[in-house]
Amino acid sequence: MQTSEPEPGAGGAAQSAARLVTPRSDFLGGLAWIAFGTAVAIGSWRMDRLENQDVNPYTVPGLLPGLLGLAIGFFGTLLLARAWRQGALGEKNPRSAAMSAAERKRFLIVLGLCLTFGIGLVGHGLPFWLAAAAFVSTAIAVLQYPQRRAANQVARGLTIAIVIGLGAGLLITLVFQEFFLVRLP
Repeated sequence: MQTSEPEPGAGGAAQSAARLVTPRSDFLGGLAWIAFGTAVAIGSWRMDRLENQDVNPYTVPGLLPGLLGLAIGFFGTLLLARAWRQGALGEKNPRSAAMSAAERKRFLIVLGLCLTFGIGLVGHGLPFWLAAAAFVSTAIAVLQYPQRRAANQVARGLTIAIVIGLGAGLLITLVFQEFFLVRLP
């Protein structure tokens, strides 16, 4: 979606979004999502189907990732088509898509949180539900902290983050272990 002017009264986020989203960036993003979705679908198709163990076809490994890969590819195609219609290949002077310092800081915080969860928390002693709860709670608290501090609601924000984190940790564990029959670390 390309907008030339942010809405009146919109903050810096709207201006950043208007600067970052161009038909060309959507076109390149669409290509990347199509490639990723295709790789996921192919990888899931090549997984062992466990026919020799009489596994129900609806619970075979690779079914959910395959469907997700197809969905990602489909939505990547929609993004690509929209960018094409908006003239992605005809842009003479595409606007800069560089991140501002604040956006770069937020990106690095999120990257650090995700790496800490994936490398440091999962599979290193904590039960999965607790690791997921800690990750979700910390992510919400850290990312919402500037807004909560400005509104003088830091304690309320931490309480909400912990409640959501605990709920998410338990729900994720329940769904994966009981519905998808995935044994979590």
